[in-house]
Amino acid sequence: MSYGVIGIDSAWVIPALCAAAFFFIVAFMRLFPPSTPLAKHTPNLSAATSILAILLGFILFWFVLADLLNNGPGALSINWLTIGDTILTWGVVVDNLSVVMLGLVTFVALLVQVYSLGYMKGDPRFGWYFGAHSLFAGAMLALVLADNLLFLYIAWELVGLGSYLLIGFRYEKRSAAEAAKKAFVTTRIGDVGLLIGIILLFKATGTFELSAIFHAAEAGGISQSTLNASALLILMGAMGKSAQFPFHVWLPDAMEGPTPVSALIHAATMVAAGVYLVARMMPIFELAPTVLLIVAIIGLITFTFASTVALVVTDFKRVLAYSTISHLGLMMLSLGAGAVGAALLHLVAHGVSKALLFLGAGSVMHGTGGKTEIWEMGGLRKAMPITAVTFLIGAGSLAGIPPLGGFFSKDEVLLSVWDHRNPVFLVLTLAAVGLSALYMARVTFVVFFGKPRNSDIHAHESQPVMWVPLALLALLAAGVGFLAFSWTDSYRGFVGFLEPDEGFHFVAWLTVLSALLALVGVGMAWLAYIRGAISPQRISTRFATIHRILVHKYYVDDLYQWAIDRVVLVFGRFIALFDRIVINDTGVNGPGIAVKLSALRLRYAQSGWLYTYGLFMAFGFVALALIWWLVLA
Repeated sequence: MSYGVIGIDSAWVIPALCAAAFFFIVAFMRLFPPSTPLAKHTPNLSAATSILAILLGFILFWFVLADLLNNGPGALSINWLTIGDTILTWGVVVDNLSVVMLGLVTFVALLVQVYSLGYMKGDPRFGWYFGAHSLFAGAMLALVLADNLLFLYIAWELVGLGSYLLIGFRYEKRSAAEAAKKAFVTTRIGDVGLLIGIILLFKATGTFELSAIFHAAEAGGISQSTLNASALLILMGAMGKSAQFPFHVWLPDAMEGPTPVSALIHAATMVAAGVYLVARMMPIFELAPTVLLIVAIIGLITFTFASTVALVVTDFKRVLAYSTISHLGLMMLSLGAGAVGAALLHLVAHGVSKALLFLGAGSVMHGTGGKTEIWEMGGLRKAMPITAVTFLIGAGSLAGIPPLGGFFSKDEVLLSVWDHRNPVFLVLTLAAVGLSALYMARVTFVVFFGKPRNSDIHAHESQPVMWVPLALLALLAAGVGFLAFSWTDSYRGFVGFLEPDEGFHFVAWLTVLSALLALVGVGMAWLAYIRGAISPQRISTRFATIHRILVHKYYVDDLYQWAIDRVVLVFGRFIALFDRIVINDTGVNGPGIAVKLSALRLRYAQSGWLYTYGLFMAFGFVALALIWWLVLA
């Protein structure tokens, strides 16, 4: 290697640093509880430890990237357990896909943690907050580096644990505790599917190692039925983590966590895990074209569904949550078209833009006393100019406004859909692109432009520790799209970096059309929320039924609640009754009770009185005589 001991072989250190930070913070907090004199230093030391760990990980990422570019992909593996002929390993794989995720996770996590110094200042669980952050980031980094499905699944579950701890950080608040449980339970449904899919692949190949599984599949060593079943089950796991319809319901409620947590979850960690999983397992999906079509269909449904709901949501963070669901659907649609490069480019562009937007929302909440209802805001660009400008850049990127990053990534996705899927997919995707621009422009105009709607709000700009990360993310959100271009002979664009057989492509009519649709969406929002030429209230009244459906999120949450109340809980009560009466009272306690009752009756035979024994002897003699006379005579 060109960098001595620092390179691909050191990639495992990046998640290990975060894991070590977590254990150090937890141990330090246990050693110095609040009653000890050193307890006042614990929160700051916890924050410093967590930030230092992710900073070193981000620095180490650059050495890993340089080594990858100079020497190509590599892997590191150690034997963990041997059972018969099966050898279980712990290992990491560093290739173009994993290194992209390494850079995104470490960069976003670093900025979110720095931002949290200002946002979470004074919180009574300040130290634990950073400990949970380190656990979450370490689990995600381990997931993207895992070279086998067993290690990946363990990291996958740790990501779920981290999200549970962070979403429910303010667990004394019932809504936060319920949101954490909802996220945990919903994603567990998908995780069961993922586990079964992994077991099917192991049964067919005898190994958990990704490279060996891919080789066996390509060589015809796995039957088509197994490939289809395992791919579908793996997709189920990805749908849970990446909030695809109909597993999307946990993500809007996850807004109950602190806003920096929302930025981390929505930008680079948990929701990105599902997209990464499908991208990593693409060799399996390519051999199961029917399942790949299902991926595209689910992605399109999710993209369109969330785009329409975001048009009527009035909670600041929930608008961004449905935006996340929408763009995750777009990434899945791209993967369903077989375009890993386009999907990952949009994942990166969306990651930095969405982190920027959520941190911007946190800055607004911080500067307005915790307000989240967008109709209570307005005109904040004057009181919060840095937040307004940076938020405008992030919103414009996700709206697909050229030349911001999201425009180019979205263009790559549209091109992949046009090349590999039915034109119907493209038409519906383009319609949702216009809606995406409309809802992003809506929230931006309502919050930052126009006149203030609430005289009780006295907004102020956030402190530098909060707006500096916003500025850095804004620069990246504006420029990340240029990675799509082919700048040199060795770099054929971001798509070519991930897919050597592909490269930078440009279709003029599609690019112009997508840009026009985005501008039309922004223009409509400007006419409605700035000029007042279009009345949203009049439209919602005229199309009251459609508006009601959108406000109730297509009644998906209501349907789930009905199913829980009328089916799950009723069936659960029946099972509990059956368990208590039949299994417990009859099957388990019944024999014991019968023996006890029999003993209570039979004890009278042991009275100690001679005449009692004589009476029983007489009865016995008569009984034996009757038996002899009736049976033997």
